[in-house]
Amino acid sequence: MTADDTRVARSVAETERIGEALAAGLAAGDVVLLTGPLGAGKTRLVAGLARGIGCKARVRSPSFAIINEYHGGELPLLHVDLYRLEGRAAEDLGLEERLEESVLVVEWGERLPGRLTRDALTLTFEIRSESERAIHASAVGDRGRALLESWRAIGKESVR
Repeated sequence: MTADDTRVARSVAETERIGEALAAGLAAGDVVLLTGPLGAGKTRLVAGLARGIGCKARVRSPSFAIINEYHGGELPLLHVDLYRLEGRAAEDLGLEERLEESVLVVEWGERLPGRLTRDALTLTFEIRSESERAIHASAVGDRGRALLESWRAIGKESVR
């Protein structure tokens, strides 16, 4: 990873602004995987993504619902939390059928079936201190690499 692959957020608002800036590069069919410990800021980044696509609803963790769907403009956002799912349970959620018209953002993305992760941007959250989070980006597949380029284009002025 290079310095261009990591963003540092020093507040919840900054984490949300990073998500909002990334939203500009999203298209239907995109997959963004979020990994990292509880409390690292994954849901706050999704709140920024939702705002960036024009969603006015309050974003909440779908830990118990498993899937929350947000609409704004023409691009639905499927926010999935796989924390409570075991084994192959994620395969029964019907995500593939909905992916063509939506952006799929998955907390605990490492639990998503491999066929949905072959072309994805992965954001790995690291807690550095009570107020500072590092978000490291990596990608696989053509579209995943295009999203990584969008991530790299997020300048500091975009997130302050």
